Amino acid sequence: MAELKKIMYVEDEPDIQAVAKLALEALGGFQVKICSSGQEALDSVLAFAPDLILLDVMMPGMDGPSTLKALRDLSELSKTPVIFMTAKVQPQELLQYKSLGAVDVIPKPFDPMTLADTVKKIWVGVTG
Repeated sequence: MAELKKIMYVEDEPDIQAVAKLALEALGGFQVKICSSGQEALDSVLAFAPDLILLDVMMPGMDGPSTLKALRDLSELSKTPVIFMTAKVQPQELLQYKSLGAVDVIPKPFDPMTLADTVKKIWVGVTG
């Protein structure tokens, strides 16, 4: 099983970016790249080469589902696991996200103390 080291988090809210980055780096030991928009993610994803992408659903401009579709169009990222992070977690919404190609969904607000462990569990479920 590949080791999870590098995570890209695409999120437009600076407060959430800061909490997630701290939680994933300090508690998870991950290298985290924050992008504030789908376009920024597309511009820097190949250079960063993440093992996993966390993707906010609701963003101005290019939303999470549009960003995921654009990422999947890049052959280098066709197999990179993507987890949506969103407050919209009704059963039909969860099914829609998974049908778009997300491996899982982490509800917001998330618990910073357990975020890294949650991400690791999903990673093991996908790659193990």
